[in-house]
Amino acid sequence: MFSEFTGQEKVCNRLEVMVEAARQRDDVLDHILLSGPPGLGKTTLAYILAHAMGGNIKSTSGPTIEKAGDLAGLLTTLQRGDLLFIDEIHRLQPAIEEYLYPAMEDFKLDIIIDQGPNARSVRLNLPKFTLVGATTRAGMISSPLRSRFGMNCRLEYYTAEELQKILLRSASLIGIDIVSAGALEIAARARGTPRVANNLLRWVRDYAQVRAGNKINQVVADEALSMLDIDSDGFDEMDKRILEAIIHRFEGGPVGLNSLAVALGEDAGTIEDVNEPYLIMQGYLKRTPQGRVALGPAYRKLGVVEPRSSGRALL
Repeated sequence: MFSEFTGQEKVCNRLEVMVEAARQRDDVLDHILLSGPPGLGKTTLAYILAHAMGGNIKSTSGPTIEKAGDLAGLLTTLQRGDLLFIDEIHRLQPAIEEYLYPAMEDFKLDIIIDQGPNARSVRLNLPKFTLVGATTRAGMISSPLRSRFGMNCRLEYYTAEELQKILLRSASLIGIDIVSAGALEIAARARGTPRVANNLLRWVRDYAQVRAGNKINQVVADEALSMLDIDSDGFDEMDKRILEAIIHRFEGGPVGLNSLAVALGEDAGTIEDVNEPYLIMQGYLKRTPQGRVALGPAYRKLGVVEPRSSGRALL
């Protein structure tokens, strides 16, 4: 339930109100769009919503729905009050979206059968259901699809204290002996993301099992994460390489994403989706129309003297 979900307080409060109102009316939840960076709990919230409403949940993802028949197969197996969860909904094909609109608004599905002169349209009546869409790229969702969601919730990065609570709970579930200081040390390096925090916890568990008597404290956590080249700010090797490239090879920027990717030998999409959000959020980089620019904290991070012109507004 929502009481067991740590963080995202504003989002959870809104969803709790929606759930309680729908239950009092004996009605079905309105459609909900969950957006935000990967690993923040969008899928978990979808399952909590289904549990809170006492319905079943069917999960799929945008790229796997390739034709109208795939969508019809999912929708026709739903019962009243069930929840359909579509992850990466921004990757739905435009033709599939067109079929989805009447299903969301009128709970009807128009399917074209056969081709050519024998083609005919069949209308299927659907039970009232709730569509929960999740996306890491809210800007790529078409306006007609976005407007059909009754609630749009954006999930934000977590604080270290919130991640500490998540880690302590995760540790208790899988039987890890960890102290609060050890959990906080991992949380501080988890880039504000529960999925990253839990992945790091499993690594630290392995390290503690082999080298620290199966107990995780702050020192053990620090040693384990240092072995992964994750520093006290949560930077991994690629983060540091990005800053070094911008500052040393491109004189602090601006530099285009593709040029940066070539210099690093890394995929541009990986840099943009995985590394940049954290660097921008922490104030190390900024995006400008001309390209990426290193800011003051990036110079201080690398121990480099910042040029006077660094970080100025670019026109």
